[in-house]
Amino acid sequence: MTLPAPSDPAAWAIPELGVLLDPLALAIVLGGTVLSVLLRNRIADVGRGLAALATLARRPFDVQPLLAQAAALDRIARRHGLIALDRSVIDDPDMAAAVAEAVDGADPRRVETVIAERVAARAERHRAVIELWSGVAEAAPAMGLIGTIFGLVRMFAAMEDPDTIGAAMAVALLATLYGALIANLVAMPVAARLKRLARVEAAERMRLAAPLAALATLERARKRDVAA
Repeated sequence: MTLPAPSDPAAWAIPELGVLLDPLALAIVLGGTVLSVLLRNRIADVGRGLAALATLARRPFDVQPLLAQAAALDRIARRHGLIALDRSVIDDPDMAAAVAEAVDGADPRRVETVIAERVAARAERHRAVIELWSGVAEAAPAMGLIGTIFGLVRMFAAMEDPDTIGAAMAVALLATLYGALIANLVAMPVAARLKRLARVEAAERMRLAAPLAALATLERARKRDVAA
């Protein structure tokens, strides 16, 4: 086997990008992958999976601002009573639900349960989105293999036509390339990033349970004082 001479620039030239583009191979891989995802997931989950792309550039969830707000709510409740929190503006839905339970007289364990349930529900939604992108990573190489088989069948069916053989071989090879690129450079990194963000958010949000449960103890202590 002889290697091209180093002095021959044409031998080492990078091929034009147009050579790597084949509409038929791309249609087989992308179309098959999209169809597989639609068949395996609910439309709502597909929508969440696309919307989740907007979160990839965000920093991991930080619960510290919510902890600071919980401390402010605690000060308000100690000074004016827990009922005063009804007029507080709470944007976070988890905190709002827990504070509402505390104001209604729930015990601390119930408040902690509300936080845990909402964190679990959010984690389940995140899991569905992560599984969707993991499914894309599984389906794309399989669709690439289907495209390769399709191209080889076309090639063997047209062995007498040299022009058709080249086009069919391009479909066979590029379909495999497209499937591998979509899986390893798009779907798998997206799924891994979303998994990290979801894991951090779940752990951070569970830190809200203790300070919000403490609000419920204030109401229960006030009721005991009134009864006494």
